[in-house]
Amino acid sequence: MQWAAAGDSNSAIAQRLGWSMPTIGKWRRRFVEYRLTGLPDELRAGRPRSHGDEQVAQLINRVLHQKPSAATHWSVRSVAAATGISKSTVARYFTLFGLQPHRSKSFKLSTHPFFVERVRDVVGLYLNPPDKALVLCVDEKSQVQALERTQPLLPIGLGYLEGVAHDYYRHGTTTLFAAPNVLDGAVISQCKLRHRHQEFLSFLNHLDRNLPADLELHLIADNYATHKHPKVKAWLVRHPRYHLHYTPTYRSWLNQVERWFALITQQAIRRGSFRSVRELIRKIDAYVVHYNTHKRAFAWTTTADSILDKLQRLCKVINGTQH
Repeated sequence: MQWAAAGDSNSAIAQRLGWSMPTIGKWRRRFVEYRLTGLPDELRAGRPRSHGDEQVAQLINRVLHQKPSAATHWSVRSVAAATGISKSTVARYFTLFGLQPHRSKSFKLSTHPFFVERVRDVVGLYLNPPDKALVLCVDEKSQVQALERTQPLLPIGLGYLEGVAHDYYRHGTTTLFAAPNVLDGAVISQCKLRHRHQEFLSFLNHLDRNLPADLELHLIADNYATHKHPKVKAWLVRHPRYHLHYTPTYRSWLNQVERWFALITQQAIRRGSFRSVRELIRKIDAYVVHYNTHKRAFAWTTTADSILDKLQRLCKVINGTQH
């Protein structure tokens, strides 16, 4: 409008802005007629809605509260067939309201009588570890398979993914015992043929030889029977500086070693090809050495109260008292 006020022609203004002359003329006329209030663009009617609020509400309620007669869950096509609404419109409503009937997630409630106490105990060790003591997360990853691909890997390329043969030869298994240090992330590990209490005791002795003798040791473990064997309990009595803390049942994710197992599986095992168990163990040992060279502790931020609050909300949903 500054150029128009200066007397510039429509063609000169259009050339400067790269707009068409009808557009320049339109906005000059709007300004002359309505002044500043005419500059915002007017609301446009657009295409009227094909389905009213009542139809949309019926669609949502059907998906939320009913099941299709011949399937376990709704899909875009089955909802479209049941309601007479087009597939594209149903898909748009699914996106708009966050409906995902084709997906589900699993859960498992712990029935442990001391669930609250164990959650607070384990989380407390993460958030407020004791002085002059080390906290280690101990567990074993059993049945780690030495799989050899039947054909060579196809190398990655520009626009091409690495190719891995889907079939393989089995060359045996190993059990990986590991104990990450909560303080700095360093991992002590050993590979064993089996995962009985004898191997667990051997790993405890291995820990004892590789940890400072003047520190208290707090070990976090799950409820696997091997960890509660009478001989393990007797070993703990003979080594009073060791304190074993159990996670609640069905809550092994509270043990940080599970996250480390996921890392080594993803980065060193799953896509590997091993001609023997010994080769697999060498790969695991090399990964542990490299990991400890660049070690980093996991940052645990979840409090016990937040875990218990989430569980309470889940119980209310199961009981039908909260949606």
